[in-house]
Amino acid sequence: MSPLANYAEQFAATATAGGAEGPAWLPALRQRAFDRFHALGFPTTRNEDWHFTSVTPIAERRFKTLKPAPTALTGADVAPFLIDPSWHRLVFVNGQFEPGLSQFAGLPAEVHVSTLAEALRERPEWVQAHLGSLAAFDDAAFTALNTAFVQDGVVVHVPVEETVDTPLHILHVIDAQAQGAAIHPRLLVVADRASAITVVEQFVELGASEHLVNAVAEIVVADGARVAHYKLQREGSAAYHVGTVQATQGRDAAFHSFSFAEGAALSRTNIYTKLHGVNGEARLNGLYLIDGNQHADHQTFVEHIAEACASRELYKGILDGSSHGVFNGKVYVDPEAQKTDGKQTNKALLLSEQARVDTKPQLEIFADDVKCTHGATVGRLDAMPLFYLKSRGISAENAKALLTYAFAAEVLETIEVDTLRLELERAVFARFTHTALE
Repeated sequence: MSPLANYAEQFAATATAGGAEGPAWLPALRQRAFDRFHALGFPTTRNEDWHFTSVTPIAERRFKTLKPAPTALTGADVAPFLIDPSWHRLVFVNGQFEPGLSQFAGLPAEVHVSTLAEALRERPEWVQAHLGSLAAFDDAAFTALNTAFVQDGVVVHVPVEETVDTPLHILHVIDAQAQGAAIHPRLLVVADRASAITVVEQFVELGASEHLVNAVAEIVVADGARVAHYKLQREGSAAYHVGTVQATQGRDAAFHSFSFAEGAALSRTNIYTKLHGVNGEARLNGLYLIDGNQHADHQTFVEHIAEACASRELYKGILDGSSHGVFNGKVYVDPEAQKTDGKQTNKALLLSEQARVDTKPQLEIFADDVKCTHGATVGRLDAMPLFYLKSRGISAENAKALLTYAFAAEVLETIEVDTLRLELERAVFARFTHTALE
């Protein structure tokens, strides 16, 4: 059976088994999305946006749709992944919401946080107005696939001038029951005027399994609102992960995205934002750590539509073994977007002779009063600092580990959530020094 025939069969079975449930507009949306996926097929390396990343390992596998099933996981099982137990928390196991592992402690009464399934029952018109409005699937096969098979996820609505002080933690746990499965989580965040929220979306694995996570997030940042979205991809080495984050920003709106990736055999993260309002600010940062035969691809696209907006990007990668990293950062400046201030930096550190990186910074500028720069570097550890540390009695291995950690620390310092920053600093330090960071 061909890959497309496999998904067609599953889509038909899903509709028969209840996939047509929900508001009247939802099955039609799913059908349009699947029809588009079937027309597009999986992207190939002939597609410019996928030139350095082959999804053949995903396309050739017959991933299945999981049926809802109770989980045997307990609070003790997920405790190691709780960055801060006091945070608001929604836990999904193999794509299914687990209320017994979740908590909504201290959320302001006016703020709406629920599963997508619950929102479709209680606020179908509101969901219809937003779901799929940003993450278009006309030319995006994986977004189309997510929309066709979406069953659940998280919906967040922060009303005008409301501030959620405590981060919202969305924890996706994949266990051995997901062997051979495809999971399509959805996140919808709408932050109304002058509101603020921080969302930490984490993907982890308990027990090795070969699976596909195909996640899509849509984020609306209205005038004067502030949204921070942290995406942590820490799945197992047999996993496949494709994640797309699509944001739109109004006047004086601030969007901060941070991507951390160290898991999966093949991962792809797309971060796109459109600055539609004057004086908007976008900060897109990320760090990936890969070794063995891992492949990690990060794509960013910042569209400056309005004038006097600023964007800052800092992405770093550390590669060992025979791993392959890809970074493609595109900045588009519309003719009306005068006084744009954009800066993009991509740096990669190669720890082995076999590791390689493909980096492609792009600027498309159609305005004449702008300040835009980009830069990319790929290299190995500097011999002089290594010599200096060794001359002070530090072993060659420890010197290499300390310099590698220092390389990563620069981008980790952009994380504004102290608890999260310390957690990732400890993880990175332990990875390269085999020592806990106090």
